[in-house]
Amino acid sequence: MTGIRKTVLALLVGGSMFAGAVVGAVGFSATGANAASTPASGTAINAAATPAPGTFTSNEDPAHEATESAAREAQENAGQKPTVP
Repeated sequence: MTGIRKTVLALLVGGSMFAGAVVGAVGFSATGANAASTPASGTAINAAATPAPGTFTSNEDPAHEATESAAREAQENAGQKPTVP
């Protein structure tokens, strides 16, 4: 009876390891949710709203603008990254 219990336990442990490996492989595979591909035809992307990486975009929020100095605003309007507080 002890040999049968060990065999069943070994099969359960092996089966759970295999199931975990399958779940991990599916979870980390390149699926449609995380693959770099072109968007579906039903989705619209505004390319002008997303700046290129590394480019400066000014914060034009009225609450932010009210606390800004004139020198900082001038730098933002010139397209420069502000260096003045």
